[in-house]
Amino acid sequence: MPYLYFGYFEGYVQYYLYMLPGILAVLIASLAVKATFRRWSGVGNARGLTGADAAQAVLRAYGITDVTVERVSGRLTDHYDPRSKTIRLSESVCDSRSVAAVGVAAHEAGHAAQYASGYAPVKLRMAMIPVCNVGAQLALPLLILGSVFNFFGLMVAGLALFALSVFFQLVTLPVEFNASRRAMAVIRERDLLTGEEAVGARKVLTAAAMTYVASLFQSVLSLLYFMLRVVGSRRR
Repeated sequence: MPYLYFGYFEGYVQYYLYMLPGILAVLIASLAVKATFRRWSGVGNARGLTGADAAQAVLRAYGITDVTVERVSGRLTDHYDPRSKTIRLSESVCDSRSVAAVGVAAHEAGHAAQYASGYAPVKLRMAMIPVCNVGAQLALPLLILGSVFNFFGLMVAGLALFALSVFFQLVTLPVEFNASRRAMAVIRERDLLTGEEAVGARKVLTAAAMTYVASLFQSVLSLLYFMLRVVGSRRR
């Protein structure tokens, strides 16, 4: 917990008061995406397309023939794996004929289209993953050790690694929004959904994108807090 290396109870209260806007933003975004998905999961699409059908339609629209679609367990576990070139759709999406399922599946196929076209932000994000995975494990321990032993260099290193993870989240935003734009373009051009259904799919994807925005906001607040504490420790 952050307060452990910045002053126990006083630091605990200060940190969570400072982070309250970010915590609320994440909570609201999470509730919104669940409510929106639930709302449009109960609305079937006129063409009777399943999520798997929608993913295949988007792949065909972009001329992609080497990506497979498969079902995975869980709820909202949908993702595209660029290593195996596989779109994995959750049980609540793959065989569902709901508007929400079509939107989510088309979005994941939009990610496949990004990789196929060499979309720059997705290439940058992919290149950053190994470094960010290590950085995410080391950032807080370095901040803690630097604070405990009053070693400013360690605190700066931890802060830099944390900043890198925040930048990774920033790069993720255009990737997610662009995948949705690609999905919605095909949905409209190929008439996968009617006018009102397309609006519903857009609402589902927008709500999902807002969770990334809220998470970034929370991380930026954390980064600013850590920066203030690190700079403050240098002045003492």
